[in-house]
Amino acid sequence: MSSKNIFITATGTDVGKTYISALLLKMLRETGRNYGYYKPALSGAVRLNDGSLLPGDADFVVKYSGLDIDPSDCVTYCFEEAVSPHLAAERKGVRIELDKIRSHYNKLLGKYDNLLVEGAGGITCPFNLKGEILLLTDVIKALDTDVVLVADAGLGTINSVLLTYEYAKEHGIKIIGIIYNNCERDNFMHDDNIKQLEKLTGIKTLAKVKKGDKDIKLLT
Repeated sequence: MSSKNIFITATGTDVGKTYISALLLKMLRETGRNYGYYKPALSGAVRLNDGSLLPGDADFVVKYSGLDIDPSDCVTYCFEEAVSPHLAAERKGVRIELDKIRSHYNKLLGKYDNLLVEGAGGITCPFNLKGEILLLTDVIKALDTDVVLVADAGLGTINSVLLTYEYAKEHGIKIIGIIYNNCERDNFMHDDNIKQLEKLTGIKTLAKVKKGDKDIKLLT
């Protein structure tokens, strides 16, 4: 994997972006690279007793990877309701702005050599649907990072990966590799899914992660 900024997206919600982000960031930092973490928008934050919001996904990644930073400082837009960012923002009377995301991203780059950026939902996740439309694809293109796709290794992944791959290609986004989550050793279907997707997309497999893995081992 190149020593560039990395954007982690996925084929959908609950595929394991946060878990994979934590494993990957931990590995990158353990190899001596000064990687930080950034998440443009987070929904489903935890309301603490003092009334503040804890961005749970960011908190997990920061602690697991050993980053010395307040997780709230890694998130630009943080919402309590566990719904799409565009809807969470609308219900709070907030507009998610690309310029604000870009500014926060550049500020963190002043602290770290590179950033691992975690998206929200799948690659088409909406940030704004009123007025000027802002989708996750727009954020990815604005930040100009390498893109890694997280996919589940199980049934249905050929369809979801192909749809994501074709959408990304249509919008000028190159996926440099795929990390398959929930892989099972000696599972013929998982092995075939990965084999067929490498053939259909030409995208290399970066890692095969089993459920409960504490570390990630890159294949390339």
